[in-house]
Amino acid sequence: MTRLPTSRPSRVVIEPVSPVVDGGRFPAKAALGETVTVVADVFAEGHDAIAGALRWRSVPAKGRPSKWVELPLHFHVNDRWSASFTPAKLGRHEVQIDGWSAPAETWRRGTAVKVAAGVDVDVELQGGIAIVERLLTHAADHGTDDDVELLATFRSQLAAGDTSGLDEPQWADLFWRLEARDPVATLPAPLAIDVDPERARFSAWYEFFPRSRWSTDDVDDIDDDGHGTLRDAIDRLDHVAEMGFDVLYLPPIHPIGTTNRKGANNTTDAGPDDVGSPWGIGASEGGHTAVHPDLGTLDDVDALVAACREREIDLALDIAFQCTPDHPWVTEHPEWFAKRADGSIQYAENPPKKYQDIYPIDFETDAWESLWNALADVFRFWIDRGVRIFRVDNPHTKAFPFWEWCLGTLRREHPDTIFLAEAFTRPRVMERLAKVGFNQSYTYFTWRQASWELREYYTDLSTRTVDYFRPNAWPNTPDILTEQLQHGGRPVFVSRAILAATLSANWGVYGPAFELLEHRAVRPGSEEYLDSEKYQLRAWDLDDPASIAPLLTRLNEIRRSHPALQHLHTLRFHDTDSAGILCYSKTDPAGVGDPILVIVNLDARERHDGYVHVDPGSFGLGLGDDDEYEAHDLLGGGTYRWQGWHNYVDLTPGRGAAHVFAIRHPADGAT
Repeated sequence: MTRLPTSRPSRVVIEPVSPVVDGGRFPAKAALGETVTVVADVFAEGHDAIAGALRWRSVPAKGRPSKWVELPLHFHVNDRWSASFTPAKLGRHEVQIDGWSAPAETWRRGTAVKVAAGVDVDVELQGGIAIVERLLTHAADHGTDDDVELLATFRSQLAAGDTSGLDEPQWADLFWRLEARDPVATLPAPLAIDVDPERARFSAWYEFFPRSRWSTDDVDDIDDDGHGTLRDAIDRLDHVAEMGFDVLYLPPIHPIGTTNRKGANNTTDAGPDDVGSPWGIGASEGGHTAVHPDLGTLDDVDALVAACREREIDLALDIAFQCTPDHPWVTEHPEWFAKRADGSIQYAENPPKKYQDIYPIDFETDAWESLWNALADVFRFWIDRGVRIFRVDNPHTKAFPFWEWCLGTLRREHPDTIFLAEAFTRPRVMERLAKVGFNQSYTYFTWRQASWELREYYTDLSTRTVDYFRPNAWPNTPDILTEQLQHGGRPVFVSRAILAATLSANWGVYGPAFELLEHRAVRPGSEEYLDSEKYQLRAWDLDDPASIAPLLTRLNEIRRSHPALQHLHTLRFHDTDSAGILCYSKTDPAGVGDPILVIVNLDARERHDGYVHVDPGSFGLGLGDDDEYEAHDLLGGGTYRWQGWHNYVDLTPGRGAAHVFAIRHPADGAT
């Protein structure tokens, strides 16, 4: 015969819970100051009332966890309950859900129904008196004087046959606090949530090559050969800040190898004046903790970090774990590299592409422990110099266990760090990188161009993976110049900027190539830029009248001013009459800022018009199906009076190809 449990099990069931990643195998993600809502189905058999609690605490890397904070679960519908908290510390947090039978509430609710139906409740009142007396006993030790007074008064009312107090609103809270919770159902183990800096959730990135020249550079600070420096980069910060970008990302700043150095346009026959690719890391001057002498010194990095902070910008450095044949590690640690059959080190390949100037690191090496520690120390070196954000090159070609250990260790040491995964690879691989610790991830946004593609992709990003995968949308990168940008002209640059800035809470551009509409490919069918900055110096004229810098500036202003655009999980798509028009909305999770409705013509050449079909109730403003509301255009200006579900738009490339509307009640409308 099967043995009975050692104690009476709880009747309550708790399932499923969110946010949870792979059943709790990995932590979910949140950001400092962001409200975390924990949701669960909590139920039992029959019709008796139940109650529940959310418990949460911070778990520092050193020292004891904080005390549990307990909050009541609130009922929604169909056994769905939730509670919310706002973490005030960075780092690991834990949440736990408890559920228990609630006999006091079962009695109160059932008795109130019988009273309303005119049923005799003399016996129920006797049972209620017994319940209240038990609560009074508990309140004497664990409640307040007000609790004792309320319960004593209620007992006297019940003893006198007075049922008028049954529906008083205070009972829910009082019963929750004072009723015995025996037995309690709980999760098998707490669920982890990592709380990141706010910039992990909401940021605007701007990338440039410091070795190239800008028209605003001080010519006295540029070497005779035209090579820009990190000090020149400081002079460019005002331009970046004025456009509203808050993360400056620089490609690798390390010494570049000479063996098999790439020439202009990715040729393999570099001349003596070719500067090589910044991703060809390592030379006689050093490797991943050295600065290219033509860019400057470590002191210049310190000065750039400080100058960025003065402008409320974070400096992001590129970390690419690969080496040229000239990297010191190649001779100091040959065991870290894979060998070919002839004994030579295997250079990098992504057939048919070959990267003869790069040796990939071998994560299958028997010397993996020394390798892992050395790679983590690269991050520590730059963290010690004040860098807190890193864009990691090709992390999908490195071992998942390494990233889980490395990023977990670094974030325990420095919970204010942020890591962006540059991984344009298979979906499950990208998702795994997010699970093992990357705070943000590049996306397929550059290649999602039709309305149905964008709807499908961003619906997935804002629902299925939203608890752990933070998309960072870039319309271009130094590696990606899509066919659409090559041939669509200015309207495509405009529409892609609007989409990236409003679909995702994190976005970025490779500029000044993007703001100056750089669209020349090295050859037909290629996504490589002609005269790419990856392989040669460039000079950019920021005063070009064709620049879309004013648009980028306005988009970042809108994003900062409207909290709805600072989140992803409230994204909702709406139907339109035209396949060339994409319509979507976002709301502020706090319910304070204006709802935002974005409507974009995706066609670079043709006008598209028709009705957009938007449920007014989806804005969270209490609007009915036929109510009027105002749509204030944050891009083009002006206010439109709309009504109900179906409203007309007319969007023409080059004139007015998009609306970014702030939605308001008529009485609250803009001037």
